[in-house]
Amino acid sequence: MNNSQSKSYAAAGVDITAGYKAVELMKQHIMRTVTDGVCSDVGGFGGLFELDVKGMEKPVLVSGTDGVGTKLKIAFLMDKHDTVGIDCVAMCVNDIICCGAKPLFFLDYIACGKNVPEKIAQIVSGVAEGCVQSGAALIGGETAEMPGFYPIDEYDLAGFSVGVVDKKNILDNSTMKAGDVIIALPSSGVHSNGFSLVRKVFDVENCDLKAPVEKLGGKSLGETLLTPTKIYVKPMVALFEQVKVKAVSHITGGGFYENIPRSLPDGFGAKIKREDVRVLPIFELLAEKGNIPERDMFNTFNMGVGMSLVVSAEDAEKSLAVLRENGEEGAYILGEIIESDEKVTII
Repeated sequence: MNNSQSKSYAAAGVDITAGYKAVELMKQHIMRTVTDGVCSDVGGFGGLFELDVKGMEKPVLVSGTDGVGTKLKIAFLMDKHDTVGIDCVAMCVNDIICCGAKPLFFLDYIACGKNVPEKIAQIVSGVAEGCVQSGAALIGGETAEMPGFYPIDEYDLAGFSVGVVDKKNILDNSTMKAGDVIIALPSSGVHSNGFSLVRKVFDVENCDLKAPVEKLGGKSLGETLLTPTKIYVKPMVALFEQVKVKAVSHITGGGFYENIPRSLPDGFGAKIKREDVRVLPIFELLAEKGNIPERDMFNTFNMGVGMSLVVSAEDAEKSLAVLRENGEEGAYILGEIIESDEKVTII
C-alpha cells in the first residue's frame, strides 16, 4: 500500500499518500481507546467489535449519530483542532445514555478540502479523548479529501456510536408521577448547538476571539466557545446501577423547551423556577449582546444544563450523592414533575 500513488489524482487535488500519513499519525490516539471488545486493527474495511452480553437477558443495541455543526467555524478561526472531536463523540454518546445504554464503540467521518495529516491527527486526538471519557472504542472512520467541495482549510466532522442495554433496563417513564424530582447536570458551556446564532451575535469573523473578556472570567471568547461538550456517560452509568432513573434528557439544540418534553409521558410536565437555573456567564453575555428574549434563550441553548434526569423524590439525595461521587460535583435539583399539558413551565 505504501507504493500506492497517483500523479493524476494529485493533479486533481487529492493526495492519497497524505491519507496514509494521516492514518499513521492517528494510530497513537486510536490505541488509547482500545477496549476488550475490539478485534480489528486500523485500516481495514470495517471495524470489528465482539459484543459481550454476559449477564444480559435480552441485549438491545442503541445507536446515535451527530456532528459538531458550525462550532467548527470557531475552530477554523482559532486554528485549534484538538477538541472538536470531543464534541463529536459527546453529541452521540450523550444521546445513547438517554435510553439507559452504555456506549461500546465509535466511528468518525472527516471530510476536508485538503488532507493535512497533522491537522487530521489533531482532530482524531480529540475524538480519541472523547472515546476515552465515554469508555467507547474508536474502531474505524473515514477521511475524505474533497477539493472544490470544501475550502482547502476547512473540514466537516461527524460520528456514529453504538451502545448496549439489557431490555429490562431501558429507561421507562411510565412510572413517572407528580412530585418526582428533576436533577440537572451542569454543562461546560454552549456545547455544540446554537452556533449559527452565536456566530451572528458575536460576528466572530470580525471580532478578536483571543482577547480576554472580563464577563467570562478573563478567558477569551474563542476559548470559551471552543470549550468541549461535557460527556456524561460514566457518572450516568454509575447512577443507573444504583438508582431507578425514570427519564433522561440531553439538552441540545432547542434547549429546555424542545428536549425535556422528549422524555416525559403525556399528562406530565416539568416545573422549573428560573432562579434555580444556574446560568453560565456565556449565556448572559449572549442574551445581552444579541438582545435575545429569555424565552428564545431557553429554546435555543442549554443555559448551563447539559443533561437533566428524573428520579422519585425519595431517591433524589442518593442520586445527587452518586453523581457527585462520580465526577458530577455540580449536580443539583432543577425542578419537579407536575401534572400538566404544558411540557415545560419556567416560572
